[in-house]
Amino acid sequence: MNVLLELAIILVVAKLFGYLMVKLGFPAALGQLIGGIIIGPSLLNIVEYSQEVRFLAELGVIILLFLAGLETDVEEFKHVGLSAFIVATMGVFVPFLLGYLIAIVYGYRSLAALFLGGILTATSVGLTTSILMEMKKLRTKVGTTILAAAIVDDVLGIIILTILVAMSSRGRVEIFDIEIILAEVIIFFLLGIFIGHPIVKEVLMLSEKITLPETVTTFAIVIMLLFAYLAEKFQLAGITGAYLAGLLVSMSEGSKKVTDKMMTIGYSLFIPIFLVSIGIETDIKVLATAGVFAIVYSLIAIIGKIQGCGFGALVTKFKPAEALQVGIGMIPRMEVALIIANVGLKEGILTRGTLAIPVTMVVVTTLVTPFLLKLAFSRG
Repeated sequence: MNVLLELAIILVVAKLFGYLMVKLGFPAALGQLIGGIIIGPSLLNIVEYSQEVRFLAELGVIILLFLAGLETDVEEFKHVGLSAFIVATMGVFVPFLLGYLIAIVYGYRSLAALFLGGILTATSVGLTTSILMEMKKLRTKVGTTILAAAIVDDVLGIIILTILVAMSSRGRVEIFDIEIILAEVIIFFLLGIFIGHPIVKEVLMLSEKITLPETVTTFAIVIMLLFAYLAEKFQLAGITGAYLAGLLVSMSEGSKKVTDKMMTIGYSLFIPIFLVSIGIETDIKVLATAGVFAIVYSLIAIIGKIQGCGFGALVTKFKPAEALQVGIGMIPRMEVALIIANVGLKEGILTRGTLAIPVTMVVVTTLVTPFLLKLAFSRG
């Protein structure tokens, strides 16, 4: 299919299905997800999801996290640092342990069970961010904690993957490998905050002197892309860099104008493509062939995050309703989960048949999160 026609269909589906879900009292993101499933290979197979569209979807999630950074209350962010670390740590430990134990019970070898536990650790925050922004809950204590915890979560996921690969290929773990990852992460954030902040401020001020249309917005986008690129160079997700860029831009003068322009750019093209693309890539057919263990594994994925992150939130003085919201917000899995699964396949630890298990888990966690978040916030 022609890429222009493909984009036109995706955008129409995004807005129509999103509007329909809002009318039914659910987040628009759920409708866009369902719309993607309908036009994707799972059902009608209308769109092919070309590389060009995939690239625009990747830009969409980067812009979404950049906007999340722009809209984050920086003072609130400072206050939730310790809470977010505890939430993320518990939200990694509990699902990992439960995933490992349930795999052992079902007869998997120890290393395969460790990989299946590792797959459950990392949160995919794009969908949750979209829903929180839509419900005007992003600037709350809960919303800020979820975003901050997701960053820590990402780092812990990389460390776990490093350990699993070392155990698979060398039979042992080199502490030096973990130390390098932690050093890179610390250096990235320190450089971003202490050096990046004054540079970002200066660049935006200078851009105002260039008398061309939307120059400030253009330079804000340049900052977003550079931080996303640097984050990937430091073994972090690009969206983490985009979020940090948004935070730094939000502390500069005139950030409100940048936010308004980025909202227009993001929500008119890139973010709808990203949300529909989740549905397009969601193959619901695997649910029919996944088997009992895949369903149990998916339930463990949901329960593990609610219990782990929720307990971490309770320990750090969140109310029970808020702790539940934090736990639900951390449920979705996607990129990192599938990366760990594919590494397990490449290392010969997991088989092609086993791959249906994490894919089912990704489908289930993606589909239930919008419903559960709406329910949690309506009762909270």
